[in-house]
Amino acid sequence: MTILLHPTYFPSISHFVVMAQAESITFEIEDNFQKQTNRNRTYIYSPNGIQLLNIPVKHSTESHQKTKDIQIETDFDWQKQHFKSLEAAYRSSPFFEFFEDDLRSIFEKKYNFLLDLNFETLEIVSKCLRMKLEYSTTTEYFHEVDANEYKDFRALVNGKKDSSSFENYTQVFVDKYGFINNLSVLDLLFNEGKYALDYLKKQELIIK
Repeated sequence: MTILLHPTYFPSISHFVVMAQAESITFEIEDNFQKQTNRNRTYIYSPNGIQLLNIPVKHSTESHQKTKDIQIETDFDWQKQHFKSLEAAYRSSPFFEFFEDDLRSIFEKKYNFLLDLNFETLEIVSKCLRMKLEYSTTTEYFHEVDANEYKDFRALVNGKKDSSSFENYTQVFVDKYGFINNLSVLDLLFNEGKYALDYLKKQELIIK
């Protein structure tokens, strides 16, 4: 069965759970952009608890703009801020230094389009996980898809509405705030390293 997903910015663990367990993957690229979703944001575990990392995008006068046409706002040095936030959150984690150089290019390269950035984060994280990533993309948008053809996980893009629940693993600030569920896959990667893919493969996806 092929899973259908949105490409998001350093996707949530739930995204990677379905990707790690999928037979084949199709990414939705014909949708209209919606604000306040994981299309341009991700959540990490900072020294102060959960922290949102948001990519500023250029606003258009058009009411409906396709996600693939969304351009990143380059006047604001969001990349420097995001990398500093990741350092503050994960410098003391077991595997941050191991993956730091692989991820650094994301924060040094200039991107015009959000979708290009999101696909690059997917590919780099998959490489870090040693997870083979092969996928196709949609050619038109369907509100409803054929259930015999696709398993539709596009709702996972809705960030805080995604109530997927997974097994606990070690987190840097767990003694301060307890375990925080379903953050960016980076949280799992920096804390579990080479064991992260095994973790993803054995999780049960629970969508309430």
